[in-house]
Amino acid sequence: MADSKIIVAVTGGIAAFKSAALVSALVQKGHSVQVVMTEASTRFVGAQTFQALTDRPVVMDLFDPQFPLGAHIELARQSDVLCVAPATANFMAKAVQGMADDLLSTLYLCFNGPVLIAPAMNCEMWEKPVTQRNLKQLFQDGVQIIDPSEGWLSCREKGVGRMADPSKIQTEIEALIDPPSSND
Repeated sequence: MADSKIIVAVTGGIAAFKSAALVSALVQKGHSVQVVMTEASTRFVGAQTFQALTDRPVVMDLFDPQFPLGAHIELARQSDVLCVAPATANFMAKAVQGMADDLLSTLYLCFNGPVLIAPAMNCEMWEKPVTQRNLKQLFQDGVQIIDPSEGWLSCREKGVGRMADPSKIQTEIEALIDPPSSND
């Protein structure tokens, strides 16, 4: 369904560059996309990139004055889907623990719609038991997860940890917005 309101939250990992392709594809399909960036994500991709792709300011500040009720509350109330791509091990741990110390973590706690995450990280981080426990807990909490793929990682290792392809993430987002009917 075109004209859906989607939040794409970008966390601090090298895979953040793939989020630009995701955002561009969603906008081209007619969706309204609001990008939320963590401070760490700006070390990989500039906010100006996402602003140009969406034609709207990127939100990074929990206390952004354009949101009198709080950015986390207003964004959560006006959006249909929250997609975190890439989702770092740090974000996943915060989400599992219910931490609320920045815009994204508070937004996650306020958001009542479907949440989709696309984890991306170093293969050793991905394989750690604590990361796998956090992943399992997020799944039990109702978060949709698009597993990372195997391939060459920026740490110069080959393993599981690459963020899923943006087209796959787009397909999953659109399925959440317009789920297939049982009559198909």
